[in-house]
Amino acid sequence: MNVRRSAAVLAAVAVLGSAGAPAALADDASPSPSTALPSGLYGASDPQYDGVFRQSYALLAQDAVGVKPATKAVDWLTGQQCASGGFAAYRADASTPCNSKTAVDSNSTAAAVQALAALGGQDKTVEKGVDWLKSVQRTDGGWGYNPGLPSDANSTGIVVGALVAAGENPANVKSQDGKSAYDALPKLALDCGKDGGAFGLMDTNSKKLLPNADATAAGVLGSLGKGLVVEPAKKAATDAPKCAKPDTAAQAASNGTGYLLDTLGKTDDHLMGASDVPDLGNTTDAVVALAAAGQNEQAEKSAEWLSKNSADWAKKGGPAAYSQLIFAAHATGMDPRDFGGADLVKQLNATGPAPQTSSESPSASDKDEKKDDGGVSIWWIIGVGMVAGIGIGFLFSGNRKKKQL
Repeated sequence: MNVRRSAAVLAAVAVLGSAGAPAALADDASPSPSTALPSGLYGASDPQYDGVFRQSYALLAQDAVGVKPATKAVDWLTGQQCASGGFAAYRADASTPCNSKTAVDSNSTAAAVQALAALGGQDKTVEKGVDWLKSVQRTDGGWGYNPGLPSDANSTGIVVGALVAAGENPANVKSQDGKSAYDALPKLALDCGKDGGAFGLMDTNSKKLLPNADATAAGVLGSLGKGLVVEPAKKAATDAPKCAKPDTAAQAASNGTGYLLDTLGKTDDHLMGASDVPDLGNTTDAVVALAAAGQNEQAEKSAEWLSKNSADWAKKGGPAAYSQLIFAAHATGMDPRDFGGADLVKQLNATGPAPQTSSESPSASDKDEKKDDGGVSIWWIIGVGMVAGIGIGFLFSGNRKKKQL
């Protein structure tokens, strides 16, 4: 579960069994000069691969801090929905009906449902989105990125959050084989021992699940029945998680929590990505997951690390990155308007249309930050593990993690 990192990574993956197919573009990737972005859209980078995702994150983050988004921002998001109820990553011409070639996906749909359910007043759109998600549920009870792909922890986790946001009990949303997400998630968790109880991400070479921090954060949230916005825990967990066979979603969540605690404890409170570079996006996701699990101490320590080290990453990542940091601050009881001296709310608001209500109006200098937005949804990276073995190409955005954590 992860946003949507600073560098736009585009790759039409001609799957030949290679895990390193995606090619990174420049951090400031942006649409061609002839392409005008919708006025209601947050962010200035090419929205082809993450428009709905980053918009959903921005609106959800604004709502979490009491900001009422601009009407045209909400209208843009609702206008992206297909008649089926599903959302694709981006439709440049929403007036053209979706067809069999429209790449609707579970992640964009689930993110949009969470945002629109939180905002209220969008019952029909939310209901259609949930109905579509139910229609593409896998027989094992989980969800893959696109219809027909195997279940993965990231997709299943964010869909659980959407179901909860819409007032559904995920345990009662069952496949034709009578399985729910809480049946699927333990199957996506790895054993204790060398895998440490992590949730796995499919490796494109071995076709096996390998421990992955991003998948683990999503799996923990999903197994706990939580969405992207987590309220600060009123009571901290008193016992350290004990790893055991993940026979239930609760045990899988406990194991995953232990994996995140152990990993963060070895790396000075933040996660590492490819090339031994700190992975701020995955760290923010881990903060939210740990807060949901009641692991306040580590969640707060990692959030403090983020507050001191995230400024450049957030500026490059744009609305998705600012939103992710707001989620982390909110989950740990920190002030997103004074996060290491940065006003994340003001910075997020400056990347799109001025909200209806806000504690301050974006300045001209703040608006200039919009041109630096290079954020593209890293949910596209989930597809590589799921589709590499079946010859389907995807475009990813990313955190440039080409090796598993």
